[in-house]
Amino acid sequence: MTAQPGDSFYDQVGGHETFEALVHKFYEGVAQDPTLRALYPEEDLGPAEGRLRMFLEQYFGGPNTYSQQRGHPRLRMRHVHYAVTPDQRDRWMRHMLAAMDSLDLPEAHDAAMRDYFTRAADMLINADEEGNPL
Repeated sequence: MTAQPGDSFYDQVGGHETFEALVHKFYEGVAQDPTLRALYPEEDLGPAEGRLRMFLEQYFGGPNTYSQQRGHPRLRMRHVHYAVTPDQRDRWMRHMLAAMDSLDLPEAHDAAMRDYFTRAADMLINADEEGNPL
């Protein structure tokens, strides 16, 4: 698919297929990381994969399915019950950046997504390395 002027960011990067591939690759990494995997209470990562994909699709200009199904994203509030440490942020970023590396996105779009992931991951830190609230 060739991006057209006026297409959303979502469309410019390939739409649903791109976000599906990104999030699937990300969760393959999470599944192999016991420290990060422990943050996901569900035995099957499929539901978490679906939620993250819908969230990212909506954030980057795609369908608003996430809000229709789950309400306002409230990213910080949805993570407040988890002690998100700098190490956990780093682990999350490692897997997300590896997933980004698996895509072939235009440089500007790749940079914009990486910037968002860095800012979001930093914003979610709510505990020190020992898990004490900040």
